[in-house]
Amino acid sequence: MQDNGNGDGPGGESALAASGVDQPAFLALERELTVLLRRARANQGEMAREVHPDLESSAYGLLVRLDECGSQRATELAGYIGVGKATMSRQLRALEELGLVAREPDPADGRAWLVALTQEGQDRVRRVREARRARYAGRLADWDTHEVTELARLLHQLNRGMEK
Repeated sequence: MQDNGNGDGPGGESALAASGVDQPAFLALERELTVLLRRARANQGEMAREVHPDLESSAYGLLVRLDECGSQRATELAGYIGVGKATMSRQLRALEELGLVAREPDPADGRAWLVALTQEGQDRVRRVREARRARYAGRLADWDTHEVTELARLLHQLNRGMEK
């Protein structure tokens, strides 16, 4: 029988039922992740504008990565974020023009460049991240510290699983 796209052929509804993805736990997971991701996208735009009014929301993640990991090659950043070289080059150019990042020669390979936050970039990103953590602390004030720790652990585990 052919899969007609309505979920009643191979790979369709019966395959989904057999795999267990229609279980209430996975339905709830999908629903809650959809809400979380929708809110995270909106929140990322706000945070990007707090760093700089002209900053694209998609570039905020690059700044956080550089803040946490230090200088990196553009190819490493592209791989981490999951975008192509052209998109990464365009975003890095925009960040350079805003004075948030700078390129420096890679001491390990004179042909390559490393991207790093400027002092201005560090100051702005850290200020926004501190404010975001304060918002989380306020919204989760009635949570036990162990619950917050467990949520962070489970989200880390989820993110690691999504890399595969």
